[in-house]
Amino acid sequence: MSIEITNETEHAVDQVKVLSLAGFVLDRMKIHPGAELAIMFVDEPAMEALHIQWMDEPGPTDVLSFPMDELRPGTEHEPTPAGLLGDIVICPAVAERQADAAGHDTMKEVLLLTTHGILHLLGFDHSEAEEEKEMFGIQKSILEAFYESESV
Repeated sequence: MSIEITNETEHAVDQVKVLSLAGFVLDRMKIHPGAELAIMFVDEPAMEALHIQWMDEPGPTDVLSFPMDELRPGTEHEPTPAGLLGDIVICPAVAERQADAAGHDTMKEVLLLTTHGILHLLGFDHSEAEEEKEMFGIQKSILEAFYESESV
């Protein structure tokens, strides 16, 4: 899998861990090894500009996802075709505030947002209660498995 990570902020982001998680999520969702994903970390003004441009909402947000080839999760016997999964944009400053409010460290929030963003690229949403239950359940399961694999 081709995963490109860019940090355009002054926040320290453990890009190795983000890369490891992104690969874990894509593998878990049976995404073709030839799929491409880009993850970018931006500051609040850049995130606010994107939020206004694409969502018509003021203020910075935590994560935005921009799907490209509309790939969907595959199965054990039939992974997705190769293609451009898309781009995820994360704002570490917003992640830091959310992490403080949730009582965990910023990197844990960044990993949550990375997983969340990838699931959006794969067509998951949380605008309806049933969708939210499914998406957040998958997100939780993936993160728990990732943390467990990291401690082994």
